[in-house]
Amino acid sequence: MTEAAAGGAPAGPTETAWAAAVAAVRDLPADARVLLICHVNPDGDALGSMLGFGLGLRRLGVRDLQATFPGPPEVPEPFRWMPGVDLLVPQDDAYPAPDLVICFDAASESRLGDLADRLDTAGTSLVLDHHASNSGFGRISLVDPHAAATSVVALELLDRLGVTLDADIATGLYVALTTDTGSFRFEATTPAVHETAARLIATGIRPGDISRRIFDTRPFGAVRLFGEVLGRAALEPAAAAGHGLVWTYATRDDLVRHDQPTYVLEALIDSVRCTAEADVSCVVKQSGEAEWAVSLRSKGAVDVSRVAVALGGGGHRFAAGFTGRGALDEVVGRIRAELATGAVTPVA
Repeated sequence: MTEAAAGGAPAGPTETAWAAAVAAVRDLPADARVLLICHVNPDGDALGSMLGFGLGLRRLGVRDLQATFPGPPEVPEPFRWMPGVDLLVPQDDAYPAPDLVICFDAASESRLGDLADRLDTAGTSLVLDHHASNSGFGRISLVDPHAAATSVVALELLDRLGVTLDADIATGLYVALTTDTGSFRFEATTPAVHETAARLIATGIRPGDISRRIFDTRPFGAVRLFGEVLGRAALEPAAAAGHGLVWTYATRDDLVRHDQPTYVLEALIDSVRCTAEADVSCVVKQSGEAEWAVSLRSKGAVDVSRVAVALGGGGHRFAAGFTGRGALDEVVGRIRAELATGAVTPVA
């Protein structure tokens, strides 16, 4: 039975859920196998939360420990330097029946891809997340939609487990926090977020170096690719009930032409969302023959998570996504339709 709030988005983890999560870790036998999983196409919050927490489990003495994510075992270049990457294994090498599986930053089982079956084969399952659209999967659910990043939930659990922070653990948690707050520029940035960042920085990590690696470094081929994709951006001022939509797309051929891996496109949405005339921004990235990974952002007038959920995805009011299938025009047409039907209510 899931320890999540009943009906709608969870209000936050209950004390019962926290206690169950602590017990799930504390009561592990010495030879227990623990598997950490984050979502497909992992971002900074997914990887940072998972690896930071994994290093915390190491400090507790957990020996048989793996971390993984669905899909090709390629860690995006901006995150390959992070402490804890040695925990990572390809999904095919992950424990088939771990004693404990812990999932990070995944709003639904579908985001775990072929690894979702570990929820059934594991002795117990624990979910750490901060998406309001979380479906409440897993036996023990620690979902806090008010948290700025999943790493905030991970840090709280580490504290309750009595783990002392060091620079390696803090690095992963800080990467997660700074990426999901847009380097502390997004609406989720609160006084508590800055207090958490200060606590992590106090371990000796270097935020300037981390920010340069994550936000300010990309190959020249990616710069050329961004220029081409931004050049085809379309502005639709009447969309989203007059709040405006700006969107663009990138194909697999674009990536091949500029000799770039798929993950470089994750940062493209930040260049699109700055458009003054549109509240909603969208980047549609080809991931298969007729499959597209869609990123949606809002400046505040529209709750884009409602669009994403209606189209099979999830996320937050200001940042969401889904997987679209069919021709490009069909996928974009569905987005327009959802923005026009009233499925999206203005953010208060």
